[in-house]
Amino acid sequence: MNFAHVSYRSYFTALFSVVALLFFVASCGSDKGKVEGANMLYGSSSKVWVTDKQTDAAGDKVKQSDADQEQEISFASNGTYSGTQSGKYVFDQTAKTITMTPEGSTTSNTFNIETLTDSKLTLVNPNSPESKLMLKAK
Repeated sequence: MNFAHVSYRSYFTALFSVVALLFFVASCGSDKGKVEGANMLYGSSSKVWVTDKQTDAAGDKVKQSDADQEQEISFASNGTYSGTQSGKYVFDQTAKTITMTPEGSTTSNTFNIETLTDSKLTLVNPNSPESKLMLKAK
């Protein structure tokens, strides 16, 4: 079989096109690791989030009841949150964490933030990295 008629230029152009397409598709697929500014957390003044998915310490998906899916948490620009509990929060974009202190409590809970965009918020238990709560903006 004679491949003398095949140009190296067309071969490399085709190869480059395929690699570029694969890179583009891979880079568009996930917001994981993307933590945008605090205004994504609370919008213009306050934003309501609802449970989308949850995983346990083994990384297995937790079945959400209707009541679980209807639970809301609202973050306000003044550093307060409300929902099943109310309290104050501190968002650290650099450290990718949020520390929440329930009203009347001296104990706080700190969560790692895996994703924060306008429509997605993923909180990770720092003591169990596979345990995640994925929220979506309402």
